[in-house]
Amino acid sequence: MGHLPGRSIRGGGGGTGCAMGCGWCGEAVLAAGPGRGALLFLLLLLLVVLLLLGCCRPLSLRRDPGRVGFVPCPGLSRSRRARRPGAPPPPFPNGWYRLLDSAQLPRGAARSLALLGEQLAVFRTQDGQAFVVDAYCPHLGANLAAGGRVVGNCIECPFHGWRFRGEDGKCTSIPYTEKVPDLARVRTWPCCEVNGMLLVWYHCEGLGPTWAVPEQREIITKEWVFRGQTEHVVDAHIQEIPENAADSAHLAFLHGPAILGGSDLRYTRSKLWDFMKHNWKVEWWPEPEPNKHCSLMLLQHTATFFGKHFSLMDLTVSARQVGPGLVFLLFEHTFLGRGIILQTVTPLEPLLQNVVHKIYYQRNIPPIIPKFILRAECIQFERDITIWNNKQYLPKPLLVREDSSIQKHRRWYSQFYSEKSTRPPAPKDLEW
Repeated sequence: MGHLPGRSIRGGGGGTGCAMGCGWCGEAVLAAGPGRGALLFLLLLLLVVLLLLGCCRPLSLRRDPGRVGFVPCPGLSRSRRARRPGAPPPPFPNGWYRLLDSAQLPRGAARSLALLGEQLAVFRTQDGQAFVVDAYCPHLGANLAAGGRVVGNCIECPFHGWRFRGEDGKCTSIPYTEKVPDLARVRTWPCCEVNGMLLVWYHCEGLGPTWAVPEQREIITKEWVFRGQTEHVVDAHIQEIPENAADSAHLAFLHGPAILGGSDLRYTRSKLWDFMKHNWKVEWWPEPEPNKHCSLMLLQHTATFFGKHFSLMDLTVSARQVGPGLVFLLFEHTFLGRGIILQTVTPLEPLLQNVVHKIYYQRNIPPIIPKFILRAECIQFERDITIWNNKQYLPKPLLVREDSSIQKHRRWYSQFYSEKSTRPPAPKDLEW
């Protein structure tokens, strides 16, 4: 996981070091003389400032598509792999999905986004209200967000100036005619802003939201502060990702080897890192009414070094899945405090998911701690990505008794599909 490179600062004169126990660091400055001493002092000060900035600045890690999760195969590129995706469920379950962070949509801005098999226009009015509408103007098909302006509570088409109201999608004015047709409107999408994110509600039959996205109190009150985020693109069906919560057997085998071994599965079981092991105890269950759209995973993590328990790595994680694409991972550590990772999974295409992890942590805990946790989680998640990117979905897998939670999870997750949910076309044997 993310390591900050350690730096050893050495003094200049007479071989005197200032690292530890060798006197005051300024001895090196005094020994070097006024000119050189001042320069050395400025360099030392610059190193300290850079180190502090590196610790305090939130971690930002974005993996480009194809960079993670593919074992090199001569003659095949990422987009020209031989793969049988199996017979996955409908690609877009009903629920709330992250569009973008609230900070990415300032007042008066409009963004065009492609997700859930749709092209959407997202805009924010000057009074701070965010709206989501279909991107294409019903007049001649121009993209409203590609050059369109936000005027009052409307978005203005960049082609002919037609204006569409954010609340209901109704066209309110056309510059070159007095009468606006009653049918002139664009489809609107329910949206909400929670925990610093703008989310959109998707339902294949056009039904409204049946549950709300919960607020995390510590984020709203700023008791916990943002310490970083990672972003990945996963080539798999969305259901594959949360299903891991119920698959307790994979934890020991895939996530047991030390994180020091990285995320490339060809090397994670190297004997070089065999002195460290991760141990997991996990339980998963669906929540009852009125929260049947939620499930809970309780995870206890411990680590051993040379076969001995290392208590500093003990960690309790409560992962609450809310709907098909939101997970709240609450961390609790005896000495290192509490925090949360918000995981959002948004389908871009039927077998392409955008996954973002955002960590918030106690303000009084040094930033390097949550950054370390997020980096460790990133390594473990990228191990999963290699599996997801190269597997096929089996509607009737061969399971043993110890895998019973997987079937329970599939039954729970099926509530997010409708009879009219669109299924992807039958794939060809090979995708060349």
